[in-house]
Amino acid sequence: MKKKSRYILESIVVGPLASNCYLLADADTKETLIIDPGAEPEEIIREIEANNFKIVGILNTHAHADHIGANEDMINKYKVPLYIHKADAQYLRDTSYNGSLLVGPPLVSPEADVLLEDGQTIEVGSLKGKIIHTPGHTPGGINLLVEDLLFTGDTLFRSSIGRWDFPGGNGKDLMKSLEIYKKLDPDLKVLPGHGDTTTIKNELENNPFLTGENI
Repeated sequence: MKKKSRYILESIVVGPLASNCYLLADADTKETLIIDPGAEPEEIIREIEANNFKIVGILNTHAHADHIGANEDMINKYKVPLYIHKADAQYLRDTSYNGSLLVGPPLVSPEADVLLEDGQTIEVGSLKGKIIHTPGHTPGGINLLVEDLLFTGDTLFRSSIGRWDFPGGNGKDLMKSLEIYKKLDPDLKVLPGHGDTTTIKNELENNPFLTGENI
């Protein structure tokens, strides 16, 4: 008999840069974490209401505008805490670093309520998520590991990786962060900040930045 999943996962592609916003819910309680609400708050809210999700928090994998654009709308609607790594917290309100001027008008997000660190655990109902600090794309970029899911933000994509030429980016740090994936379960599902879902196994075998072909 197939084991019942402990989570529900929905995704919405939002904004001009086609960012992936994820809704991760405890299957029993419907308590839900919004991951990277980058834009189009009305679409995110529509998905939340269609599933009767109970929002308990908002997580930004990093502080670029295309991942934080709907923070304020979500906070105003659901009155829940905002989580981000401590190294990216300042960028939420700094238009010179959050990249908002590159994609539209200046964007300032509300300040974070919880500043995350590597190894920290956050809870969504009965689900426990582990924070993995992956600097390089931004100083405070993170991955979130929950069950068999790995939310990679803009650190790891299908067959590619995030850029490091934006303010605060660092190529050496990003290359070091990639080494983390070689130590993880190869069956983990990779849910990136842009593009298609993949697996750690697929990336270790085919991503040129992990196989060494682009190093």
